[in-house]
Amino acid sequence: MAGLPPGDPQLVSMIVSHLKTQGLFDQFRRDCLADVDTKPAYLNLKQRVDNFVSNHLSNHTWSPHLNKNQLRNNIRQLVLQSGMLEQGVDRIVAQVVDPKINHIFRPQVERVVREFLSPGSCSEEPPPPPPPTETKPDSSIFEQASSSTPATTFSQRRHVHPGHHNLSEPGGQRVGQFKLR
Repeated sequence: MAGLPPGDPQLVSMIVSHLKTQGLFDQFRRDCLADVDTKPAYLNLKQRVDNFVSNHLSNHTWSPHLNKNQLRNNIRQLVLQSGMLEQGVDRIVAQVVDPKINHIFRPQVERVVREFLSPGSCSEEPPPPPPPTETKPDSSIFEQASSSTPATTFSQRRHVHPGHHNLSEPGGQRVGQFKLR
């Protein structure tokens, strides 16, 4: 391990495995899932999907011979093709995950990585971060992306490291590209 340079895929893989064995990814997932159903982006996505499905089903007449599995799969494919889910996940990640990255996730990851790279040298641990407080999204911190700086997309976020699980699941619609000022 000591001979591997920073960024070496083998070192990164070892660190990620160590983070997983410490249960950090599971904790992050639980923290995010506990918040998701109260956020406007999730509620908006849920409403959009419900409306989409209701509109689609209103065009079908129920009969005892209706192939429900085929209809369900057809609706699933239409929702996926609409782009609604990928766009909605971007907004959910912005409201649930992004606010936790610097204040909650990063300090914990950095502590575990330091311990992994230098076992025994981190005898004094910094205090744990304060518990998250419920805050309403401040729309004034977002502005419509009009500069040449591209906004981060869901597909850029979800491919952090090949072969590793993501914190988010598909869902929703974005109205434009947003970035932090």
